[in-house]
Amino acid sequence: MTLARPEAADETSPRKLLALAIPTILLGACAAGILWVIEKVADQWQQTLWDRIPDALGVDPSGWWIILVLTLTGLAVGLCLQFFPGHGGPDSATTELIEEPLHLSALPGVIAVTILALGGGVSLGPENPIIAVNVAIIVFLLSRLIPAVPSEVGVMIAGAATVGALFGTPVAAALIFTEVLAAIAGKGSLWDKLFLPLVAAGSGTIAMKWMGGQHLGFNLPAYGSPSAPDLLYGILVACAGVAIGLAMLYLFSFTWRALHSMRSRILIPLVGGLILGILGFIGGPITMFKGLAETGQLLADPAGYSRSELTLIIVIKALALAIAASALFRGGRIFPATFLGVAVGLLGHAMIPNLPLTLAVACGVLGVLLVVSRDGWLALFVAVAIPGDITVLPVLCVVVLPAWLLVTRQPEFRIMPEPATPAASPPADAAPEARSAE
Repeated sequence: MTLARPEAADETSPRKLLALAIPTILLGACAAGILWVIEKVADQWQQTLWDRIPDALGVDPSGWWIILVLTLTGLAVGLCLQFFPGHGGPDSATTELIEEPLHLSALPGVIAVTILALGGGVSLGPENPIIAVNVAIIVFLLSRLIPAVPSEVGVMIAGAATVGALFGTPVAAALIFTEVLAAIAGKGSLWDKLFLPLVAAGSGTIAMKWMGGQHLGFNLPAYGSPSAPDLLYGILVACAGVAIGLAMLYLFSFTWRALHSMRSRILIPLVGGLILGILGFIGGPITMFKGLAETGQLLADPAGYSRSELTLIIVIKALALAIAASALFRGGRIFPATFLGVAVGLLGHAMIPNLPLTLAVACGVLGVLLVVSRDGWLALFVAVAIPGDITVLPVLCVVVLPAWLLVTRQPEFRIMPEPATPAASPPADAAPEARSAE
């Protein structure tokens, strides 16, 4: 995440912070409300596609229906990208979690393709496009209501509020913004700079809880006291998660280039949707969607999956995430990567029974998210939040170190745009040229 104007962080006097606190609270609640509405509409669309219509037609939604729905979802997304103003915003494969604000005219397209993908079973989460929507709206509102506030402050408020609402705690936003804001020169301490993002994140979190938003954590057996073998086994599972994440990273670079060789906003998601449908048909519904509900399904009966079943789930979900991220679908990678990490942890526990289940799941999530997010704080936070057991944190703080060494020199999990060259202008319907960060 890049904030273009460091001087925006200089608005840190106590008087200014206090004056901005009340509008920040309101804007944080607004961001949570937008997230809640989009997710509720997507949930209704999901129920229509996967429950109501199959029930009315008397078809099995876990059979050939998966291929049909995901293919048609790809076609619908492609048509939206082609004909909506702004073409659905930037390709999520090329963006960070929080980016510069979009023009308001692009938001209907972003919202439409996000709802289609979430409800249609695409293996992406809501985080990137919904943050983009909230950033655009909140920056616009601030520019009209309090024009003296720099746009970078609006970006931070919107991003922090949405992250807090998505992950169910302002701590997630604090961890994400700490690294960014610490690098920005300006007056005031780090906590001065974090003040408004934390206010927004707290407001977004509370508002989302009042509206009945989904909870990130799951109830797993208490971990207890760490032991020396736990450290060794935990490192093995986390490094296995890193290895799977890196394999997915390099596959992602290949699939993005292969799909974008078609250079058509309609064909790319159409073909991607067909491939996702075939993968979903093979792996079953548990390998589809953003992964939060499916994570709960896995953890509701950890012993109910054999090693071969878990291996199939891991392979299919990794392929599905790489394809979905490559095929112009709009969405984030954090939630499906978390599901993938949980599956890695369950397989690690199945292969090493002496490794406690809670620690195994946390280490699997940690390893995969280190690759996908390239943020050690976020990976540690989610790894603790999923099992809901803070006692795993001391072990994770050791386990993360060798896992991070495997990740630190690897490319980011996104496509890096090529510098613009005036000599070669692509056709109007072509996807933007880009290169991997290798």
